[in-house]
Amino acid sequence: MTLFHFTGIKGSGMSSLAQILHDSSNEVQGSDVEKYFFTEDPLHERGIKVVPFDEENIKAGMTVIAGNAFPDSHPELEKAHELGLEVIRYHDFLGRYMQNLVSVGITGTHGKTSTTGLLAHVLDGYAPISYLIGDGTGKGVEDAKYFVFEACEYKRHFLAYEPDYLIITNADFDHPDYFKDLDDVLSAFGEMALQVNKAIIACGDDINLQRIQANVPVVFYGFDESNDFAAKNIVKNSAGSTFDVFVRNEYYNTFTIPLAGDHAILNALGVIALCQYEGLQVSVIQNRLLTFGGVKRRFTAVEMNNRIIVDDYAHHPTEIKATLQTAKQKYPDREIVVIFQPHTFTRTAALLNEFAESLSSADYVYLCDIFSSAREKTGDLTIDTLVEKVENAKYLSLENIELLEQHGNAVYLFMGAGDIQKYLNAFKSLLNEHETA
Repeated sequence: MTLFHFTGIKGSGMSSLAQILHDSSNEVQGSDVEKYFFTEDPLHERGIKVVPFDEENIKAGMTVIAGNAFPDSHPELEKAHELGLEVIRYHDFLGRYMQNLVSVGITGTHGKTSTTGLLAHVLDGYAPISYLIGDGTGKGVEDAKYFVFEACEYKRHFLAYEPDYLIITNADFDHPDYFKDLDDVLSAFGEMALQVNKAIIACGDDINLQRIQANVPVVFYGFDESNDFAAKNIVKNSAGSTFDVFVRNEYYNTFTIPLAGDHAILNALGVIALCQYEGLQVSVIQNRLLTFGGVKRRFTAVEMNNRIIVDDYAHHPTEIKATLQTAKQKYPDREIVVIFQPHTFTRTAALLNEFAESLSSADYVYLCDIFSSAREKTGDLTIDTLVEKVENAKYLSLENIELLEQHGNAVYLFMGAGDIQKYLNAFKSLLNEHETA
């Protein structure tokens, strides 16, 4: 039996893939930095061996799967090449893995993880499936019919895939450390569209996606009634949203989701369109939508001391707006306090005005130091530049976390793709101390 070694196993996609291979009766281990990441929890639960980076981890007979954040000069990868082992990049391995399944990729600048999780949950009520979600969740089933996976556009990695179906949630300018501009982003999605085998399900409300050219049918969904799948008669409350779906202007059925925000309705529409295309019974779709519990770090809310504390991955202005809209729908009578940590200097600099504008609808804003990430270690920009652009914003450090307490029973939105959770955990610890004092 092959032993798969994952170099960078705590990466969100890498962790998910390791879980899939383990669940499918393969021998799996991996290495990473010793710092804790939430993506490692499912690995420990499965008993998958996770060790610190060390070239001595690499032994004869292994297949090494390399995380995309690590160069070929990484000591483990150099050792693997010395031993003549197969070293395969994460996205290349994934492209190979899905070839014998009905594969559904979910891509887009925003909403990939939530939509992948929702589709996996709905299809799992219909047929055996394996799935890879970008929140570090994976599941492998040996007799799976479908493979649902998140397809990331960063550095055009998704061009390693040739899925049967592709859901495209939106197209926006992001990853300015790689993409030159929006046209560059759209060219990547355009290349990906040409690799799809059966059909593309795309959000037609996004004018950028209207430009998609493909060799397969393109089915559009959205709020505008010109879409093939359109949501109408929407009713929102704090528990979620109910809406009618019309397929090419004919009433199809009514659906309810336990999720707030317009983006959640759009994500559900994409899932409904794919499932209708695949012939799922309406009742299966309806029931599975109702029981979806969400994905990790996408508006994950807990209540402490009458405060609502939310952990959210939002790290782009469009995502911040969506998270704020969700908070206002779910908690209409509470003040909204944002604690935001920008992710990467290049993104913060490129979208500085957009960040300021997106944060402006919160009642109070606290900004943390920019998270540098593995991609870039330093930058000329500091958080002070963004603080100055947001009215009444304040700088927040771990040392002055007590500033947040003054807002009482507000909704506290901790947002970011870096280590924003250390601020969230520090605030929780402070609340616990005061509760027990």
